[in-house]
Amino acid sequence: MTLLVVTAVDAEAQAVARGLPAGVDVLVAPVGVGPAAAAAGTARLLALAGGRYRAVVSAGIGGGIGLAPGVTVLASRSIAADLGADSPDGFLSLDELGFGSAVAPVDAGLLERLRAALPGAAVGDVLTVSTVTGTAAGTAELLRRHPAALAEAMEGYGVACAAQGAGLPFAELRTISNPVGPRDRAAWRIGDALAALTHAAPAFATLLG
Repeated sequence: MTLLVVTAVDAEAQAVARGLPAGVDVLVAPVGVGPAAAAAGTARLLALAGGRYRAVVSAGIGGGIGLAPGVTVLASRSIAADLGADSPDGFLSLDELGFGSAVAPVDAGLLERLRAALPGAAVGDVLTVSTVTGTAAGTAELLRRHPAALAEAMEGYGVACAAQGAGLPFAELRTISNPVGPRDRAAWRIGDALAALTHAAPAFATLLG
């Protein structure tokens, strides 16, 4: 059976593919930017696959919270950080509204294997957002609600929902391209993040055993 690794864009998919060992049974596919595109694209791949996949991994670059560019992060949970409702008392999460959960746990077995293969990786919550955080105030509010967060990206929770719907285990891996905070394009290190993604890619082969 095959491992499915989904990314947002083709540059991330190419970075993963460059690092995979020859002949390894892993399909890498870009499915689009944002949680909706990620969920729909992943669900489509799973529906067309006829049960060929054993697990799904969301992989790509993301913003770091207290982490330098190039660091690899393994998600302990994927959290839809901006899925909920605004109110006079502040943000209300999906859980608080009683409409389900904005928290998607990763598969413990997949995480354990990835940690063993990438002992230098940081492990913590990875936030999924539809709007990238770009101010100091936004960052402070994000950290107030999610103090265990290490990274922010735009697809993980959507991929997790598709994997859950197909009854498949899920994991998420991010490499840091920039600090989360006031938007500063000069601080972005996308090349370093893509190189780190290539370096981390051999770990995906360990999920096939």
